[in-house]
Parts: sequence; structure tokens; C-alpha cells
Amino acid sequence: MITSHKTTLVLGGTGRTGKLVARGLSERGFAVRTAARHGADVTFDWDDPATHRPVLAGVDRLYLVTPVARTRFAGAVADFLDLAIGAGVRHVTFLSTYGSDRAPPEVDILAVERDLARRGAISHSILRPAWVMQNFADEHLPIVDGAIIVPTAGGAEAFVDAGDIAAVAVETLARPEVHAGAIHAPTGPRALTVAEVAAILSEEAGRPIRHVDVDRDAWVDGAVAAGFVPADYAVMLRWLTGTIIAGDGSRPNGDVEKVTGRPATDFREFVRRNLAAWTVKAVE
Repeated sequence: MITSHKTTLVLGGTGRTGKLVARGLSERGFAVRTAARHGADVTFDWDDPATHRPVLAGVDRLYLVTPVARTRFAGAVADFLDLAIGAGVRHVTFLSTYGSDRAPPEVDILAVERDLARRGAISHSILRPAWVMQNFADEHLPIVDGAIIVPTAGGAEAFVDAGDIAAVAVETLARPEVHAGAIHAPTGPRALTVAEVAAILSEEAGRPIRHVDVDRDAWVDGAVAAGFVPADYAVMLRWLTGTIIAGDGSRPNGDVEKVTGRPATDFREFVRRNLAAWTVKAVE
């Protein structure tokens, strides 16, 4: 049984969902420790094993976020989970991704899910969110010359607010006995094409924004050539965009409301809440 005086360790504690998970747990009265390479409560670096054991002192729950822009990380995660269990962690909530059960073999995301399922000493919950709405508000899918440039072949996706992902994660960490073994797939309330996203942004920001649906290989090769991602991450980009191109993007499923008791954030609501991201022309 997890005792209330223990601490939840939030990896990626300065990131999109991590900082919101930490805030949500704190508001619920839980002790929280954020971990990241910079700016968190404690220093944690996947590439520096010396930082791994110290962050686990007194921890009984873990929000697990794997290394960023990597495809091979199952070994490092397994080693860390060994340490975590030895230190007293009894529940792990893992931030996976939509369609992880169909991930290419070069990507370790499903391997981590399977590793967690095999570990009888802990309970676990898995989150498989859709593409996050925040992609359109930051450097992931910037507006360049009035355009969002990403290959989708007109496919749709139920884009989800990172705040909704975090809210689901908070529930799993606050009540692990309820969510043990659960797989939640947070989505937004409606599936949108990127052209529809651009139209909403145009209406709300008061300036023309369009979607340029480019060739996938050219887009991926360009991202690698520009140094935005490592060369071995190209397989991840091809997979993520490929699901939408194939018409297999995420669809609304109600998981956010089922877990949190409140409806998922609509994209237009998200845009209005973050309007400065598009009204200030940072990349033009």
C-alpha cells in the first residue's frame, strides 16, 4: 500500500506535461520532486547514471518520461526501473504515445510498456496521448511565412492539450490502486485536419495561416539536415506522420472526461488561451 507521506518523482519535470503533473499533484496535497537536466528540484540526466540513484530517495511513485529525441532507450529505462523498485517505488505512470502498440521495431516505446507489465513488484499506468496541441504553439510546428508545413495527406488527428494529458496522469498517480494496469489514450474532443487547424488559427489570430502538405520524405530529410532531430530519429518522424497520412490518426475517445470528470479541451479554446503564440510573429 502506498503511504501518503512519500514523494512522487516527476521526470521531465520542466517539460510540457511534467511541470503540469507536478503542479496538479502539489495542488492535491502530494509531495512532489521534479527532475530534469536543468531547472528542476533535482538534476537528472539519462546519460549520467550518477544522477539516477540520488533522485529516488523517499520516492514511491514515478512519472516516467523517456529520453527526448531518442529511439533506443529501453535498456537505460530498465536499469532505472531496477533502481526505482529497489528504492521503494511502487507505481509508475508512463508517458507513451498514441499507437505505441504498432510502433516500428526501431523505436523502444512498446518495449518499455512491456517491461513495466512484466514487473510484478510495481503497479503501472500507461498514457498513449494523441499529438499535443502545443506542437502548433512552439518550435515543433512553427508558422513559417504564414504556413504550417507538415505532411499529413489530409488526414485528421484528435489533437490533445498537454494540460489534459497531465490531468489524466495526476489521477493515475494520486489513485494508483484505481488505475493499476490501465491504458489511457487522452485525445481532444474532435479530430481535425491540419488545414482545419490553420483555419481556426487564422480566425482567432486575425491573420492568414495555411497548411502546406509537403512530401513526407522531403520533410523528414529536411528536419535531419537542419539539425532539428538526430538522423536515427527520422524513423520516429516517419511513423508519427505516417499514421495520419494512412488515415489512422487518433480519434476522440472520451478518456480525458472518463478519468478526470471534465471534458477535454477543444482546440479553439486552446488557441484563445494561448493567442499570443500566434499574434506575435516570431517566425516570419
